[in-house]
Amino acid sequence: MKTSGSGLVALFVAVSALAGCERATVGVRQGYGPAPVLPAPRPAAIPTVVIAPAVGWPGGARPVAAKGFAVNEFAGGLDHPRWLHVLPDGDVLVAESNAPKMHDAGSGLKGFVMGQVQKVAGAGVPSANRITMLRDANGDGVAETRSVFLSGLNSPFGMTMIGQTLYVANTDRIVAFPYRSGALRIAGPGKTVVRLPAGPINHHWTKDVIASPDGRRLYVTVGSNSNVGENGMAAEAARAAVLEVDLASRRMTVFASGLRNPNGLSWQPATGALWVAVNERDEIGSDLVPDYMTSLRRGGFYGWPYSYYGQHVDDRAQPQRPDLVAQAIVPDYALGAHTGSLGLTFGKGPMFPRRYIGGAFVGQHGSWNRNPRSGYKVIFVPFAGGKPAGGPQDILTGFVDAKGHAMGRPVGVAFDQRGALLVADDVGNKIWRVVPRRR
Repeated sequence: MKTSGSGLVALFVAVSALAGCERATVGVRQGYGPAPVLPAPRPAAIPTVVIAPAVGWPGGARPVAAKGFAVNEFAGGLDHPRWLHVLPDGDVLVAESNAPKMHDAGSGLKGFVMGQVQKVAGAGVPSANRITMLRDANGDGVAETRSVFLSGLNSPFGMTMIGQTLYVANTDRIVAFPYRSGALRIAGPGKTVVRLPAGPINHHWTKDVIASPDGRRLYVTVGSNSNVGENGMAAEAARAAVLEVDLASRRMTVFASGLRNPNGLSWQPATGALWVAVNERDEIGSDLVPDYMTSLRRGGFYGWPYSYYGQHVDDRAQPQRPDLVAQAIVPDYALGAHTGSLGLTFGKGPMFPRRYIGGAFVGQHGSWNRNPRSGYKVIFVPFAGGKPAGGPQDILTGFVDAKGHAMGRPVGVAFDQRGALLVADDVGNKIWRVVPRRR
């Protein structure tokens, strides 16, 4: 079944009209912090759907940087850029990627409708299945060299380096490629390190990857195969989790679980703890459930699908598991209900002021299940002693125009070799570069 562009807009309007009555009862900022406001659930037969239709950036337009910062286009004309990795020589890798075909097989009418609505939001383009290399050799903040670094991949997302090996997380496996500094392209096929949970139901398809500081292990995010377990828990094996891969033995184990859709793996510099950003569940009202970022404990369980924010039971998950609910760890810091918090990186020098060093920068892709909408920006959360220590601060906004259309949507965030913040924008098809203004 195919739907035209005008048909998609009509479908969006119809769904929004049916689902637009329910509204948030608390301010979006009350869903941030170590103790967010959590009203009673409000499930509905038709979920709230409020999306900013994707239109792209008009000529010369750009996001709005916070006071004291400036933003410029580092690179444009990309194809759904999702994730970033900065190589040791300063080259920037961009995963141009989207969901694989038939990744939600068997999801029925509801899945079809949501898939069409997501197309309105800019998420319906075919996956380019490549990684592009961007190089700013003259240091002017604009990439003047661009090349296809890797092609023929399968919905690639996360990337990490150990020595002279680049590891890429496709949606179904981690692949290792030999890397040579300064190379414009890797031509070889790569070697499979481990296979990852995928298959005809691969609901949350993005897989992020990060190397341990000693280079002996990889950590990989695998999102759930459903919103709240409705496809059966057998479909959730080794999912809704961060997996640990021992590179010597190729053995893969669950490091932390109960994480509905984890992304944005990052090492906190003050403590060495592994942190992750998590997209929480939908369809119980505009106020629930806040996305979050948290440090991960080995063997820790974070609630999904049986509970959220510790012991707040979600009775949609059947059969219930009170034994697991009792073990559920409260996340460190909420990031607002339905904000689509995907990117996470910690502040580095030398370019940013000292107060930003060690704090968290978060790319918030934007909501579909909140009225009014939330996210669609990049925020900063200050840290002290390796823990969050204050409210969120806007760093990059202005992704939604006065008509409620999305000119862009931020996803992955990373610091370049000179210390500027790079932001992948998968609707605007650009990489933005944020720097402090010169005085």
